[in-house]
Amino acid sequence: MIKNIVFDMGKVLVEYEGDRVCHHFSEDEALIRKVSTAVFVSPEWLMLDMGIISEEEGLSQILARLDTEEEKELARKSFAHWHEYNMYHKEGMEELVRELKEEGYRIYLCSNASVRLLTCYHQVIPAIDCFDGIFFSAEVKCMKPQKEMYEHFFERFGLKPEECFFIDDLERNIQGAKACGMDGYCFADGDRERLKIRLASLKKG
Repeated sequence: MIKNIVFDMGKVLVEYEGDRVCHHFSEDEALIRKVSTAVFVSPEWLMLDMGIISEEEGLSQILARLDTEEEKELARKSFAHWHEYNMYHKEGMEELVRELKEEGYRIYLCSNASVRLLTCYHQVIPAIDCFDGIFFSAEVKCMKPQKEMYEHFFERFGLKPEECFFIDDLERNIQGAKACGMDGYCFADGDRERLKIRLASLKKG
């Protein structure tokens, strides 16, 4: 019997656009493309999500790849403020979370994200008051779909995998969860009605 609904964050509960913060500080499209890629499509960004480098180290390495002071200044500003601009609530997900909570499910978050989110997730995640637990990859220095990520999650909150249902936008993360005993649904298409149908079937199964 499913007792716990586990959500991913990006592209599930919130939308994420890596260049939004760059657009806030610049109108130069070529500059924005270069800096956005250097910051948000980088090995450092993955290492930050894994918690294996500090923000200071990550930014230093990113800046070393940029050429001009203008590029570096935009990178500094974007790196400092990305959490304020790049994420916003996905339409309809607050209502869905509240409906699931009212139905008696416990609600959790399991996301690949840097320690920065520990300081601001209350402003980012919709219906945050409904959540029974929040878990980020950087806390345990591994990431979905590594089995260690799911094992740490179950242990942190004392959950049984077979009592959890996971919603993520990446099929590899769903397969990783299933390999650890937690069933799930790939929300790659963002179709809330299809998701609701799948969630409704949990009570019948």
